[in-house]
Amino acid sequence: MQVSSKADTKHNYDLEDRLVSFTCRMIDVVEALPNTRAGNYIAGQLVRSCHSPTFNYGEAQAAESRADFIHKLRICLKELKECRTALKIIIKKQLIHPFERLQDIFQETEELIAIIAKSIETAKNNEAQK
Repeated sequence: MQVSSKADTKHNYDLEDRLVSFTCRMIDVVEALPNTRAGNYIAGQLVRSCHSPTFNYGEAQAAESRADFIHKLRICLKELKECRTALKIIIKKQLIHPFERLQDIFQETEELIAIIAKSIETAKNNEAQK
């Protein structure tokens, strides 16, 4: 985990650290959901899907082959998209008030999706060049 001083003006996180932070923030979202049937159902789904990208990215770092690496990243992408969908439902149903406070985590989800999708594309292109 990268540690930076307060003097740093740049937030330069490696992807694993960013995914760990994402998971921690999503746990906060899960804990803020109401104790209702819908809230509990979404919380159960979200607590699993928000951990998966972080864990699978860790596994991807020790992949046994490029194909295994790509497979693990695809799982990350799939689970991030599930998180995004859950956030859309939470926002649309206003299950967390004020729902505007979810905009930052929603944006982070979008950015992580873009990063992982690009990583998959790059890995596939590198595989094709061999």
